Amino acid sequence: PPHLQPGSQVEISSNDPGFRGSWYTGVIIKRPSSKKPNKFLVQYTHLFEDEAGTTPLKETIDAVDIRPLAPRESTRKFKFSEEVDAYYNDGWWEGVITKELENGNFHVYFKRSKEQLEFGEEQLRLHREWINGSWTPPLAGDEQVKESDRAVTEAKMKFNKVVTQEKLKRDNAASKKKSKSVLAGSGEKLGSGKITMDKIFCKGAHVEVTSDEDGFEGAWFAGTIVKVVGKDRYLVQYESLRTDDDTDFLKEEFDDLHIRPCPPEIVMADRFQKLDEVDAFYNDGWWVGVISKVLSDSKYEVYFKATKEEMKFEHSELRLHQDWINGKWVAAFQV
Repeated sequence: PPHLQPGSQVEISSNDPGFRGSWYTGVIIKRPSSKKPNKFLVQYTHLFEDEAGTTPLKETIDAVDIRPLAPRESTRKFKFSEEVDAYYNDGWWEGVITKELENGNFHVYFKRSKEQLEFGEEQLRLHREWINGSWTPPLAGDEQVKESDRAVTEAKMKFNKVVTQEKLKRDNAASKKKSKSVLAGSGEKLGSGKITMDKIFCKGAHVEVTSDEDGFEGAWFAGTIVKVVGKDRYLVQYESLRTDDDTDFLKEEFDDLHIRPCPPEIVMADRFQKLDEVDAFYNDGWWVGVISKVLSDSKYEVYFKATKEEMKFEHSELRLHQDWINGKWVAAFQV
């Protein structure tokens, strides 16, 4: 593809803890070797190997984690609940607008770090996904993405899955010289969301929990609080996941950043639309994805960002995606 040619300006993502959901600009330096056909040597634009900032950082990156520079409208009026990328710490971070402030700025909530920060309009861009060689949604005024371009062959799906699994197996202990994200320690944790958490997250409450472990990112599993372990920590018994010996349902301990109430049901009077953000029920859990193609009145193709895959689902296997923000449910009707 053109964006993988040497000299091309690109954006690069990482699955390393603290960097998930971010994109950094860089340049393709070298094509892959025959032994590693899916890897490229890139040089970052704003990340450096030394503290003085004189030697740009270079890394070997998988093709699935490289995309062209994302398009951006010259002027745009952002709205509540829109998914955006916010420019922060020399990179673009995925978030959702939770409030428009009187000074013209916006509050942006970051799902992965469970934080909310303030940004000006010039620091934001509409969030887009690079799917099968096209931007979704397309830049305003561009032609709509052709349905035929969205078709993914079974062979390509298997290829993407193999590439992703190989990346997940990589040794995360390998030291990287990227500066750690300040998102994790900005001091703007969403403490205001704890209004009546002691009543919501009590013994016997039905909840959903998520994990930061590789392979489970973007998935929510139903469970019941068995015990309040301590301040903001809970022992949860899964409703569908069982122990290795299959003698009982699995129990795990979670903090308040990885637990939420069961989302309220939103009745869909009509079918889902293309680009709707949904949760798809798969492998006993709800996985966050985007409707990439409407196949019929009751069948859809869903794209998953974490694995770069598309899968088919029935209408009954989907629900409209909602986020638990500041003690309230916010529905993202379209990305």
